[in-house]
Amino acid sequence: MKFKDIFYLQKKDRQALLTLLAIMIVCVSLTFLIQEKQNDAPVTSQLDSTNSNQEKDASSAKIHHASKSHPLYSKEEGMVHELFPFDPNTASAEDFERLGLESWQARSIIRFREKGGIFSRPSDFARVYGITKRTYEVLLPFIQIADDYKPAADFYGKEGYGRSGRHNTPYYNNRRNDDTKVYSYPHKLRANEHIEINGADTTLLMKIPGIGSYYASRIVRYRDRLGGFASAQQLEEIDGLPESSIAYIKIDEQQIRKMNLNKLTLNQLKKHPYLNFYQAKEICDYRRLKGPLHSIEDLKLLKDFPPDEIERLKPYICF
Repeated sequence: MKFKDIFYLQKKDRQALLTLLAIMIVCVSLTFLIQEKQNDAPVTSQLDSTNSNQEKDASSAKIHHASKSHPLYSKEEGMVHELFPFDPNTASAEDFERLGLESWQARSIIRFREKGGIFSRPSDFARVYGITKRTYEVLLPFIQIADDYKPAADFYGKEGYGRSGRHNTPYYNNRRNDDTKVYSYPHKLRANEHIEINGADTTLLMKIPGIGSYYASRIVRYRDRLGGFASAQQLEEIDGLPESSIAYIKIDEQQIRKMNLNKLTLNQLKKHPYLNFYQAKEICDYRRLKGPLHSIEDLKLLKDFPPDEIERLKPYICF
């Protein structure tokens, strides 16, 4: 037997050996790949965490700059934010956006109020969808709830309802002093007395016969959306408002807030009660294709503006 015959392998043995080597190579390769991924994962996670922290720090720095360096007037990413006292029960959508809320948040608050919802305490504002803790803390010192929206318990303590204290309530005091006068009601306007509606707040509006806190709030909200009332008959556009109340209204047209049709965006235009999406879009398209509008005559050229709607818009537009 020759020496080289010792290492000679038959064809089947060579095939088996090659198969075994191939399997070993695959196993070793998989081992290296798994280890490499495990080593990279913490690094990637750490980088993501670092980037996230940097973004949070940048965001915090912006908010800090807006609330500390400029507490009453700040500018952030092109949006002007102002801080001023406001009542979430009567503030307009524009007021909420000036305070820094998103337009959809402002619309959500308006819808909540239109369904009869009220904010009876400043802490109720924290439940607005999308309000962050930081935003709420910045706005909290400026939230002022009118007495009409506060719970009665804030004005009449628990002692007024107990066994020993119930006779100290206004009802029993008045009845004890004068059997014909049970409770004192707020003063209401007499015949020939009027209130200027464009400058009145909810407290003053509640002096109108037939107007309570609910309708007073609705009048203020609708007035803010319009920009002011040009006619007392516009109050008929508020569902359910007593017609008899209109006789106590007077109008100061000088207080009407006009909107410039050449400067407002589509979203801003369509917020007005007398403009819908298609009308706002037609105004924007006209400006884009032909330039700014110059008069009512230009508005008459637009197909979505019939004469009666143009007449209704006249007090509220300028060019």
